[in-house]
Amino acid sequence: MQFSKILAGAFALAMLAGCQWNDLHRAGLGAATGAVVAKATSGNLLTGAVIGAGAGALCDDVGMRICN
Repeated sequence: MQFSKILAGAFALAMLAGCQWNDLHRAGLGAATGAVVAKATSGNLLTGAVIGAGAGALCDDVGMRICN
């Protein structure tokens, strides 16, 4: 039950990443989302945050419609 709540929260944070104004905002929210997912899956928090920050910063550059 706890695992699904954490993943639901991470999904909500990921959806909010598209609402941010610039790459820095998206990277910050991506880092938070990556850390939450890493914690939920018993992974390394720093690695999750770095991957999430990269994904957040680059999501608008790869043509994803969710990223403004």
